[in-house]
Amino acid sequence: MKQLWNDEFLEQYNRPVQSGVQRSLSLQVREEAIRYGVDSSELSGVLGCILGPVPDETMEFLLKKGLRALAQMSPEELLNLPGIGIEKSIRLAAAFELARRMARLMPEDRPQIKSPEDAVALVMEEMRYLDREHFWSLLLNTKNQVLARETISIGTLNSSAIHPRELYKAAVRCSAAGVVLVHNHPSGDPTPSKQDIEVTKRLIEAGNIIGINVLDHLVIGDKKFVSFKARGLM
Repeated sequence: MKQLWNDEFLEQYNRPVQSGVQRSLSLQVREEAIRYGVDSSELSGVLGCILGPVPDETMEFLLKKGLRALAQMSPEELLNLPGIGIEKSIRLAAAFELARRMARLMPEDRPQIKSPEDAVALVMEEMRYLDREHFWSLLLNTKNQVLARETISIGTLNSSAIHPRELYKAAVRCSAAGVVLVHNHPSGDPTPSKQDIEVTKRLIEAGNIIGINVLDHLVIGDKKFVSFKARGLM
């Protein structure tokens, strides 16, 4: 997993909150989230970034409650937990309110994928400059509107290991009906490799089992792309 920040930065970042405070679970998971990225963290890392240092018993309670129950807790209820003051309770409540407002966005605010070109337009300008293979998924609802974009794997110059578990964990979490697979070729040539074809078949088979359709797999090059669907490769 790629480290985003060096150790010197992390030491400076954590010094104010670690002074006189025992190194708790919340500090450990927060540092990991900062080091590798919040999008790669478990729920504990995300909570650690929002709340800062809290007693282990509080972090364990929050994790046992689960995301859905946490979202329904009021600031007043959170205040009863050890180490959660007014500021932290409001901070967590505000994070969930932001998530609810995102969920209420009108459908027209969500891009709709009607063709490979629609999907490519969402990723080309970012992906074409990446110096390693990145494997992303566009998670779609039943109307092929984009619910989220997930980074599934970051590989080497010419390969990226993908496991169905990592792809569909994100899809299930978003209640996605379908996915568009996307990965780049740093060489600039989007011609699918034999491995690309084999991986796609395996991911399609796994999706069929759990009821999530793989609608296409796009390989992004330098201002060029290949659609597996258009090529008859799936």
